[in-house]
Amino acid sequence: MNFKIRLFKLGVKNVLFFLVFLAILPLCAQNSANLVIAEKGDGIYSLLRKQGVNPYETYEEFVSINAHNLRDSIHLYEGRSYQIPSVEQNLKVETETKSVAGVSYEIFGKKYAEVIPQSTKLKNNVYYLVSGHGGPDPGAMTTYVGKSISEDEYAYDVTLRLARELLSHGAIVYIIIRDPDDGIRDERILEIDHDEVAYPNEEIPLNQVARLKQRVEIVNKLYKEHKGKYQRLIVTHVDSRSKGQNIDVFFYHHEDSKNGKKLAESIHKTFEAKYKQYQPNRVYSGTFEDRTALYLVRKTHPAMTFIEIGNITNEKDQRRIIDPDNRQALAKWISEGVILDYEN
Repeated sequence: MNFKIRLFKLGVKNVLFFLVFLAILPLCAQNSANLVIAEKGDGIYSLLRKQGVNPYETYEEFVSINAHNLRDSIHLYEGRSYQIPSVEQNLKVETETKSVAGVSYEIFGKKYAEVIPQSTKLKNNVYYLVSGHGGPDPGAMTTYVGKSISEDEYAYDVTLRLARELLSHGAIVYIIIRDPDDGIRDERILEIDHDEVAYPNEEIPLNQVARLKQRVEIVNKLYKEHKGKYQRLIVTHVDSRSKGQNIDVFFYHHEDSKNGKKLAESIHKTFEAKYKQYQPNRVYSGTFEDRTALYLVRKTHPAMTFIEIGNITNEKDQRRIIDPDNRQALAKWISEGVILDYEN
């Protein structure tokens, strides 16, 4: 009542001005609050996290509203302003996700330990994830800004991120090659170590054939234990070719496996769609094809796909694996291809 009386005393003109001012004020505050400047080292995921926004829920909206201001449709420019998706919408998403209890997994490291359920699309499906090399074998190696980097560290980081995505959709996930202390890392240069083990805690042999045989036996034993369930195997590697050879993400499968071919094709289709969406001026040349000669492709029992995520010695491909946001995007796109495969 007092508020109405005061408005009446202000006079009609002042009241109108006051009401218009109240209507405009939240919009101005929201626009200024939603506009942030990218700092050195920022990627889309890290920028969104800094603003208290769930990057997994808002990544595609961010890209859509800032498309004109992104390099290659996925990279930020240092010093430029970017619009963060609606605060009101993000608060709604945050409330919804926090209302569902997450589960913590030590293997992802402290920062990423908690996995918040996103859906039940993959409930009770079993996925075996094998990252290439590890233990005494770092895989392909090169140098980046004067420091040594190796295939196994980057393949492992992508694999952990993929495992986290699959778990968020209700899947049962076995990470076959495991590091006791690395977890998911957001650094560009991932330090090389040799303390990886094979599930559950087996020492990885030095001999190449023995290493591959160990992985095959672990996967096939678990496959037998989960007989009757929907099971898939995903192997992740980083290729090594001549420095001048820039390659896209490739997918291999067993020539006699219809389900393996469908899995590879579904992830490949997802990557094609993502490239068209985020990099419309760039042709995606990655393929899916049979590669039965590969030991893990030939010997493992679950339907599977073998993924090469880039050429570690090529400068352009290095950007794909060095940037943690790119590694997260790779994992998310693979997981979306996995969901597409199951839903089809």
